[in-house]
Amino acid sequence: MLKDQIKHYITEQQNSPNGKSITIFKEEKEYVEKNNLGENVQFSEKDPSTRFADAYIERCDKETENMIKNESSSFLAQRLDYLKKHKNEFIYLESIWFDLIGVEAISVEADDVFGTYDVMLGLKLQKKFEKTLKENLNSLLHGDEAKFDLMFSLEDGLWNLNFALNYVEGFQEEITVGEAFQLIYRFLFQLVEAVEGERK
Repeated sequence: MLKDQIKHYITEQQNSPNGKSITIFKEEKEYVEKNNLGENVQFSEKDPSTRFADAYIERCDKETENMIKNESSSFLAQRLDYLKKHKNEFIYLESIWFDLIGVEAISVEADDVFGTYDVMLGLKLQKKFEKTLKENLNSLLHGDEAKFDLMFSLEDGLWNLNFALNYVEGFQEEITVGEAFQLIYRFLFQLVEAVEGERK
């Protein structure tokens, strides 16, 4: 799935006026180089802070799940601890980049009890990948307390995945909301790549 999506993205870019030189983000660039997907194409790296510049962002109320405010990308510059100061809120984000890795929208909130930053999402992978998914989640999340919830929804045909961002490599309390979503994206990209690699 990931390989097909990235190939499709490259083909689309090649058909654009600048087809011989494509600007992509680090994760995709590393993947392309590792899998020899971009023959006769020059790849340069995009600034990671621009990945979610055109994302759809909402601040929502935890209890009702109603939208409080539709935010512009400037909200991504807020420190992540905004969520600890506004414990009744969660951040909901949709992006075309999530489509690439088979992820539905992502929500992040501060956990009232454990004080962690909880990430919630839907992952489009078949049910048969349960074992591989769990193994890779266990190896990619760091720390003794690292826990995740993974449940397959027959209704939606996707995995409902929850995990604490605090146990993802590179996490720091001082990061911005935008940096948190970049970290989540990189983590999920590695997860999907690992699962795909094992199913060959």
